[in-house]
Amino acid sequence: MPHAHAPDGTPVHYELRGSGDPLVLLSGQSNSRHWWDPVVGDFAAAYTTVTVDWRGTGESGRPDTDTYSTRGFAADVVAVLDHAGIGRARVYGTSMGGRVAQWLAADHPERVERLVLGCTSPGAPHGVERGPEVRRALAQADAAAARRALLELMYTPAWIADREAAGRTEFGTLGDPSMPAYARGRHLRASARHDAWDALPRIAAPTLVVHGSDDVFNPAANAALLADRIPDARARLIPGARHAYFEEFAETATPLVLGFLGGEDGSDG
Repeated sequence: MPHAHAPDGTPVHYELRGSGDPLVLLSGQSNSRHWWDPVVGDFAAAYTTVTVDWRGTGESGRPDTDTYSTRGFAADVVAVLDHAGIGRARVYGTSMGGRVAQWLAADHPERVERLVLGCTSPGAPHGVERGPEVRRALAQADAAAARRALLELMYTPAWIADREAAGRTEFGTLGDPSMPAYARGRHLRASARHDAWDALPRIAAPTLVVHGSDDVFNPAANAALLADRIPDARARLIPGARHAYFEEFAETATPLVLGFLGGEDGSDG
């Protein structure tokens, strides 16, 4: 599989699937391209999908240096596009990937055809942050309990129970298990320091903001903030969904996103 090289020389691994116009899929914090595994086939049926291993994850380089930031990740994505010979693409970023996508669209408008921002925020200074009870649950000393808390922030209890009853206990959105601790810390700081508020009005691409209505990991109120700040953007909430709406509620979310990417306006009607 191909590797691009970021401006600082770090190898950035990516994968191409499908055929047609390019669609870049950007994953969440501390996750590799495998974040998209449950749904990438549906997108690759319509587009040439580009999935990326963030620096520190998957098969990309893992520098232990101060080179991790959401704006820097956007530069890594540009390096991937250049290496793959892609001039302009549709972009769908979720969670931290949505933060990266904000910079990609604002700093490199010529590279972004249409933009979808999923379960993300403009950053702490102007966004709505998760509550202290969520932070405490994730910071538990008991690793198994902290993992369970994260799982329940991602998915509804019923969906988790159905999967576990079927013996499916692996979930692809809980972090790349191969990441070294220093890389996890650098991802956490990169996402926490994100602030694209002043850049959002520069986004020229048609934009759809998607969020689970019951997301408290990245509170759903951020969807309206982003849609109000980005010119002519629309926001859509997925009823009952938590942070990983794109997986659990794929039957609703994927057609919505595909319709928008294909030229629909993202409205309810």
